[in-house]
Amino acid sequence: MTTTQLKTALDAVLKQNVERHGGSPGVVAMATNRQGNFYEGAAGSRELGKDGAMTTDSVLALFSTTKALAGVCLMQLVEEGKVSLSDPAGAYVPEIDELQVLDGFDDAGQPRTRPPKRRITINDLMLHTSGLCYEFFSNDDLKFRAAKGIPTVVSCTHASIRTVLLHDPGAAWTYGVNMDWVGLIIENLRGKRLGDVMRQRVFEPLDMKDMAFTMSESMAQRRATIHDRAIDGKLTPLPDLALPQPPEMDCGGHGLYGTVGEYMKFIRMMLNDGAGPNGRVLKAETVAAMCKDGLADMGLSAGGWTTSVPSLSNTGEFFPGTGKGWGYTFMTNREDTPSGRPAGSLMWAGLANCFYWIDRKNGIGGYWGTQILPFQDAASYPGFVEFETAVYHHR
Repeated sequence: MTTTQLKTALDAVLKQNVERHGGSPGVVAMATNRQGNFYEGAAGSRELGKDGAMTTDSVLALFSTTKALAGVCLMQLVEEGKVSLSDPAGAYVPEIDELQVLDGFDDAGQPRTRPPKRRITINDLMLHTSGLCYEFFSNDDLKFRAAKGIPTVVSCTHASIRTVLLHDPGAAWTYGVNMDWVGLIIENLRGKRLGDVMRQRVFEPLDMKDMAFTMSESMAQRRATIHDRAIDGKLTPLPDLALPQPPEMDCGGHGLYGTVGEYMKFIRMMLNDGAGPNGRVLKAETVAAMCKDGLADMGLSAGGWTTSVPSLSNTGEFFPGTGKGWGYTFMTNREDTPSGRPAGSLMWAGLANCFYWIDRKNGIGGYWGTQILPFQDAASYPGFVEFETAVYHHR
């Protein structure tokens, strides 16, 4: 298929996604090979009811697609011998050893807790096996936070990640605030804020400018508005909904703002075994280690999620029935996906319905960015699957 035919096919996916009844307000999507982007597109508007079109340089709240970038910063420390994945996390952030395992609630609704059977390791944090969760994926975490007055994670505060373990470290895969703790480990070892570490050690080597925990004035002017989708499908713009600027804490789990074009540079680095246009970010063997399914050896799997805050997330799973693991730090598919992604590839997502994949076998990856809550949106997630499927079908 020619480049023109591919562009026509992918443009049609974006156009249909925003123009269909109940579609996305606006979307930016790109696909890359090892050399550069072979598709860049945008459709719809940055905010429903406003004139501003969604453009390829629109700035999005990246939410959990932040995690992989924090993972890179941690793996750089591993390369330098400054930290080992088997180290107790408490050796670098002592307060994590104060966290307890939840053992139910008493009649007054107060939590009962016990000490964990072993200390949380950095490996636990990178693989989401520490026992930590998010309040919007666990009624127990939500109830614990309410009982203890712990703020929501989107407050980007240190207090927001000092929650409870839902199980002993290593006992299960539970998706949660792990990478925010990893960010603190990175800060303690580097002696500077996570955003500064990322800029010096990831963004500059990859020539990434429009990405930060605190938006520049230019970025703020191009920010796409997050929309709320009601149960009846109605979309409402939430122009005032944004992460704190500047945040108290640079959250390695969810705090970055950026453009899809800048994220593609990170995806390309992973496709190119750690090499960037302005220097190497990681050794090739480190990239390979990050892509390994770390749960398989533990007899564990990654899976879906159940919402406890329906305004933030729907209940869901990516490709149910397809075996999934976890690397450092993205989901891995243990078998080929229906969209065409081969086994052993990487993907993850962000709360406002951003999705990406990295296929190192074929040397391609892509990102589908919208700004809608709750997560696993009825229009945006199928749009991502259609986009990825079209890339594989037409390439």
